[in-house]
Parts: sequence; structure tokens; C-alpha cells
Amino acid sequence: TVNYYPFIVYYSFAFVPLCPIQINCKLIQKMGKRVLIIGAGGVGNVVVRKCASVPEVFSEIMLASRTKSKCDAIAADIKHMNIQTAALDADNVPEIVALINQFKPDLVMNIALPYQDLTIMDACLETGVHYLDTANYEPKDEAKFEYSWQWAYQEKFKEKGIMALLGCGFDPGQSQIYVAHAAKHHFDEMHYLDIVDCNAGDHGQAFATNFNPEINIREITQDGKYWENGEWKVIPAMSIHKPIEYPNIGPKESYLLYHEELESLVKNFPTIKRARFWMTFGQAYLTHLEVMQNIGITSIKPIMFQGREIIPIEFLKALLPEPGSLGENYSGETSIGCQIKGIKDGKDKTYFIWNNCKHQDAYNDAKAQGVSYTTGVPAMLGAKLMLEGIWMKPGVYNTEEMDPDPFMSQIGGYGLPWHEAINPVLPHEY
Repeated sequence: TVNYYPFIVYYSFAFVPLCPIQINCKLIQKMGKRVLIIGAGGVGNVVVRKCASVPEVFSEIMLASRTKSKCDAIAADIKHMNIQTAALDADNVPEIVALINQFKPDLVMNIALPYQDLTIMDACLETGVHYLDTANYEPKDEAKFEYSWQWAYQEKFKEKGIMALLGCGFDPGQSQIYVAHAAKHHFDEMHYLDIVDCNAGDHGQAFATNFNPEINIREITQDGKYWENGEWKVIPAMSIHKPIEYPNIGPKESYLLYHEELESLVKNFPTIKRARFWMTFGQAYLTHLEVMQNIGITSIKPIMFQGREIIPIEFLKALLPEPGSLGENYSGETSIGCQIKGIKDGKDKTYFIWNNCKHQDAYNDAKAQGVSYTTGVPAMLGAKLMLEGIWMKPGVYNTEEMDPDPFMSQIGGYGLPWHEAINPVLPHEY
């Protein structure tokens, strides 16, 4: 069993300006910033709602997507702020540039597909606007995601005097901030890292994915990979698994996957000897997935159908429930955290930091299921810290390269409180 000792902090000062001088409303409005949010799916919905809840920072918001009606529906449901909307093809750099020049945002939040990271970054470079996303770039014709394409923009963004913050969702994003917090406050050296991600919810569907089905299925059907002793170890997809105990949930079968934050974490914390990522899946989900793989409907290779070319996984996406539609009847909760072993003051130390999020709480706050919520809330806070100048320096960065303290002091107040256990027994071999 794992011994958990929760440490819960309630941040009553989360929304109070640090300046002791009273600031009048007109000055706050002048201090506010414009943000362009691209993407109106489940996560985009959360990001818009959470940004609109902090009007002293996000004074003007535009939501853009290929399907403008999705943007209009979200905007119409937010009564206390006028959300502007626009149709946008995020694969088209000139079109993105034109919209940026029209709206003149201080920051572009890319909540669209990972395929579109580079086109949006190119548009931000051309217009001199800061950039944030929640997932790293992946080419559409190959199930391979890595940061090298985006890290290559480092010098260009520095020369332009603008910042790109990569992967500011939960995992990636808040998970890396947890590791940075551990490095700053709990360890002299971190040696072993296991990121554990459990969704113990029930959406009532026979089969559905909690975020974009195309991205989700591509992610879990490719080879697994983890870092050990200075090199990447590649394994067949879903071939390593074991039960892991999750707080308030209990033991769940967890599968070793490759996840993008591992790439940046082992780069930025070179004392890590082994880094792994684990995610839970139910047997019904795995059975459906196996059947779909066997008949080829998860393939990303084009096929001819009735005289036209289609991509099977895109057809599958059209058949499956929209992830953003799952929230209202979703029960249960998510649990995501980092389990770390290392050295402090010459002694072995273990550490576990996590968040649990109930799907119904997420729906009550932002009309979303928990997976969308836990991705969207950190994106809003990352954007807030950038626009306030707290997290702001020219170049391209991952979240663990920022000071974790401002984020950790505020994230609980926006709906994702964190807990920690010092020297628990962790469910891993060392």
C-alpha cells in the first residue's frame, strides 16, 4: 500500500493584486490584455471560460476555430463578457497573420491540434506576438511527437523579443511544474520519476476518448518509450503494465506510454536516471481499441473509398462522441501526479505530488469533463503569468523552466488544488 499524507493549501489571496495600492477599475481595464484563443473543442471551452473569469488580466478575448458556430455557442453562454469570435483555418499562416493583425492580441493561445503548432508559431513570429500551447508538434502523416521542431524556434523567438511557452496543460504542463517544485523545495538531486495519470470516471458511452480521438488513439497505439541510464528504451505499445494505487480511487491497471514531457524533463533535470509515464485504461476500452486496430480503422495511411481518398482514423473521429459533449453525465474523478525518488541532504527521499479532479466539479465550474478541465485551467494560468510579466522572457520554453512558485500558489484557487506526501512508499522498483 502507499502511505499518502495530503497537504492541501487554500489560497485566499489568489485573486488579490500584489500591489498594496488600491487600483481603480479604469486603470485595471487599461492594464488588461487581449488574448486570441485558437480552438473551440472541449479544452478551448474551458480556456475561454477561465480567462473570462479573470477580466483584470484578459480584458478582451477572441475565440477562433475552423467551425465558427462552435465559437459562437461558447461565447453566447458567457454572459458577463463579450467574447469575439472568428472563423480560422489554423493550417494557413497568412490567414492566421491576418486575424492577428485585425485583433492585435498580446498573446495567442493555441488550443487547436498539435499539427498546427508550427503554422501558428510562424504567424506569431511574423506579427511579433507571444505564443502558448498545450501539446507539442506532431506531423499529420506520422505518429511521432517530439519537441525538436519547436525548440528549433528558440533563436528566432529571442531575436523577435517574444516568448513561446510549450505544453502548458496538465500533462504536459502542470506535471512538469510539479517536478520543478520538487527540485526547488524537496531534492538536491532527483533520480527516479514516474508520472501517473488515472481517469477513474464513467461517461456512460460504450467507447469514447476524453480528448481529440485522432490524437488520443495515435498517442497510445505507437511504441512505448521511457528514459533509463542516459538513453531511450523503446517497447511495444501497452506491453508493460502494473496496478498502481491512486489517491481516493484505489489500485488501477496502469500502462507505460511515451509522453512528451519526458523529453524536456530529462533534458532540464539531467540527474534523472529513469523517467516513465503511466496511464490507466479499462479493459472495455482496450478491447474496442484492439478490434479497431485489427480492422485498420485507426490507420493514418490514406485509402480510396468510393472514388475519394480518406484517412481511416479521421473517419473514426467523425463516428465517435465529441469529447466536449461528455461532461454533463460524467461521474468519478481523475488523479494525476508525479512520484519521485532522489537525494536530500545526503539521504534518500521519496515524494508524491498530485491533483484529483471530480468530473462533476469540472462541469459545474466550466461545463466540461475533468480531462478537458485539467488541461484548460493550467493553460489559463500560464497565460496569466506571461501577460503579468511574471513568466516572461524571449525564447521558447517548457513549463519546468519557469519559477514554479507563482503557479503553485495560485492554481488551487482556480480549481486544481494540489496535495503532497513526504517519504511515502512508492509502487516502483528502484
